[in-house]
Amino acid sequence: MFEGIDLSKINMNDVMGQVQEMADKAKEKNAEQVFTSKAGGGMIEISINGNSEVIDLQIDDSLLEDKDSLQILLISAMNDVIKQSDENKKMMAMNMMGGLGSFGQK
Repeated sequence: MFEGIDLSKINMNDVMGQVQEMADKAKEKNAEQVFTSKAGGGMIEISINGNSEVIDLQIDDSLLEDKDSLQILLISAMNDVIKQSDENKKMMAMNMMGGLGSFGQK
């Protein structure tokens, strides 16, 4: 796994600094992402940012008198949009880990 890398020349503080810098950049980039899900043919629309914070929620007026349908559609839309955000976080983490392959080289 570490073939060709002289481990004695690796400064772990530098490596950890690089990891932290990459994580900070990924977090900033992720916060700018927007994920949107619709349910009930667009009767519910929810948007979250990459930090899983709700930034917008639209509810069709016709659902305001049908609590059961409103709950079902909200749950569906929320689960879907959270899944989108989680998948994005996983992809970003994998990309970040791929960038560590050259941590011992300058």
